[in-house]
Amino acid sequence: QVQLVESGGGSVQAGGSLRLSCQVSGLTFGECLGWFRQAPGKEREGVAAVYTGGGSALYADSMKGRFTISQDHARTTVYLQMNSLKPEDTAMYYCAAGRPGGSWFTCLREWKQHPLYDYWGQGTQVTVSS
Repeated sequence: QVQLVESGGGSVQAGGSLRLSCQVSGLTFGECLGWFRQAPGKEREGVAAVYTGGGSALYADSMKGRFTISQDHARTTVYLQMNSLKPEDTAMYYCAAGRPGGSWFTCLREWKQHPLYDYWGQGTQVTVSS
């Protein structure tokens, strides 16, 4: 059973940085791991993703250059480094894991789509003030 626990959220002023962590247990191989966010009154949107089997990180266009997703060598923690934060980045941030045995190409093609992910964390709140 895959479990995900997010941490690292908080309040920061615009221009500041935060690093979110997602502790993951139960992974085997070939999972797509994603970070999503949901602001009040808005749909949950994909922020970034990484494939546990290797390959380039994936980002939503508005996050490129500001956010960096990474995972440790043991594949037990996925990080989201967020720099140059803006008030519009305020949201609940969620970590998610797809089912094992998926392909890199599926992760590449579908990482923003919620049905790809079987497991979700509880979320961590990020608030950016102007």
